[in-house]
This record gives sequence, C-alpha cells and structure tokens, in this order.
Amino acid sequence: MDIIRYNRQAWDHLVKTGDRWTVPFGEAEISKAREGRPDLLLTPSKPVPLAWYPPLKHARVLALASGGGQQVPALAATGAEVTVFDLSEEQLNQDLRTCEKFGFSITAVQGNMMEMSALPDDTYDLVFHPCSNAFVPDLKPVWKACARVMKKGAVLMWGFTKAESMLLHRDSASGVYTLRYKMPYSDLHSLTEEERSVYTNNNEPLIFGHSLEEQMGELLGNGFVITGLFEDDWGGQDPLDSYFPAFVAVRAVKV
Repeated sequence: MDIIRYNRQAWDHLVKTGDRWTVPFGEAEISKAREGRPDLLLTPSKPVPLAWYPPLKHARVLALASGGGQQVPALAATGAEVTVFDLSEEQLNQDLRTCEKFGFSITAVQGNMMEMSALPDDTYDLVFHPCSNAFVPDLKPVWKACARVMKKGAVLMWGFTKAESMLLHRDSASGVYTLRYKMPYSDLHSLTEEERSVYTNNNEPLIFGHSLEEQMGELLGNGFVITGLFEDDWGGQDPLDSYFPAFVAVRAVKV
C-alpha cells in the first residue's frame, strides 16, 4: 500500500463526511483570534496556553499538517502571515474557503510532511503542528525540515499521540483493555488484515506509533530545546480516558 496516497484520499473523504477536524471555524472563533486570543488545539481537548505563542502580528507562521479551516484562519486572524502545508487537497480547500470568507490571505502548499523541500530556509517564526505526525512512518525528515525552515529562536508547537495507546486492544463486550501489539507499531504491519479492514472499509486514515525517542529525542538532535509540555485526553469522550491521557502537547524553541 502507498500509505501517503491512501491517507491523502482518506482525509479528503473525512472532509466530505464532516469529521470534527475538518469543520471550519465560525465567527466566534475568528473574533477571539482577532482579539489576540486564539483558542486552538494541538491535542483533542486542552487549548494551547496563550503564553506559548510568540508575538503573532506580522509573524511568519507555518501551519504544518493543519488543514481543515480551523487553525489556519484563526492564526491569520491574529495578523500573522500564514502558510499551510497539508497532504489533503480538501483540507487545504477548507482553509482557502474559510480565509476568503473572513478576508484573510494565506499561502496553501500541498505535500507530504516527510518532504518539505518546497518551503524556504530560515523563514518561519512559529510552526504550529497539531496531532498529525502519526500519519507518517518516519519523523526524522519532518524534524530535520522544521529545523531548516525555522528562524533561530522560532517556536515549534506540536501534539502527538502516545504510542502506548496504540498497543492496547479493547474488548467490545467487557470494555477491558489488554496489551496486544508491540513497538514499532503501525496499522499497516501490526494489525491483521481483518483488523485493518475496520479502518480501510470506512476510508479512515491509517496511523503509526512513534516512540518518545522519535518524538523528542530526534527533535533535540536537530537543535531544539523543549520549553513546555502538557498531557491531554479525549475530554471524556473515549473509554481510554479513564486509564491515562493518551496525548501530549509540546513547545520547543530552535536554538
């Protein structure tokens, strides 16, 4: 399977079916952002602290794998100069339509986050990267590219899914979780064909579990320091929430 091509069309499909991450922001969210109070998510439920943002007015911002008409128009509303880089054409179209509606100008680039050669060096003051790196098999080129395109002192904020949450199997009858899968985890190779068909038959994206070494160690090796971190869950909408928070949001600075 060409996983990048598959996930691209899967996200295009999610736009058409109205997935929560593809529904554009409305006037309320944009008004808050215009006031300098963007209410954005890197993970499912906890907003990013306002103290995490660098000055946004006139800042050059890369919204990495952030398509969907949410983060991008809100960041543009703060006065930032926003470029969105996303795999899904339909997600990018959501951004373009929403920004046009509110009178914002943005740059939209379609591409695979493991190959960002289309973006210029030493350009961005902020990279905003919500939970999306689980959709690619290798983070090394992602972090290397972020280091290349960001200015010295620029801020990277990203969210990720703990790989441990992917190793568990929930029995639908009892609700009990058991440890079933091993690292390195991927929907491509860890699941049986029958298990994987639950996702592919519904045209849902496939994911990969990245270790802490891949999420943070590789980033540190590319010249970043971590300056903030919090954990998050599904906000009570998933049975896993009663066990542990499955998501992490991180703030880092390029030094």
